[in-house]
Amino acid sequence: MSKPDELLVDLAALVESGQSNQMSLTVVTGGAVITGRLAPEAVWRLRVSDVLTDSDRLSDFSAVFKAPAKSDGAPTHLHFHVARILQGTVGIPETGGMYRVAIEDVSAWTVGDFSYSDH
Repeated sequence: MSKPDELLVDLAALVESGQSNQMSLTVVTGGAVITGRLAPEAVWRLRVSDVLTDSDRLSDFSAVFKAPAKSDGAPTHLHFHVARILQGTVGIPETGGMYRVAIEDVSAWTVGDFSYSDH
C-alpha cells in the first residue's frame, strides 16, 4: 500500500494504547498470509529480547530489542506474537512466532485468526 490503511493504523494504535495482546488479526503482505495476535511493540520487544537472551549464539542481539520503542506519532508496524505464516494446510511455525509487519505493506486484512485442521 502506498498509503497505510487508516482503519488498520487506528487498530494498531488501540493495541498500543491499551497494552493488550488479545487482538487477533490476519494480514496479507508480500503474498504471505500471517495470522495471530497483535501485541504492543514494547511487549513484543521484551519477548523477542527474552528469546534471544536464552540463546547461546544470539544473546548479544537481545540488547537491540531492550531499547525503548520510539513513539512519535501513529504506529507504522504491526507486532504479532503467537503468529503463523499460512502455507498450504499448515501454519509455520506450529507453535507460533514473532513477526513485525510494516502497515504500509499490508495489502489485505481481517479481524480474527485462521487455523487449519486435518479433521
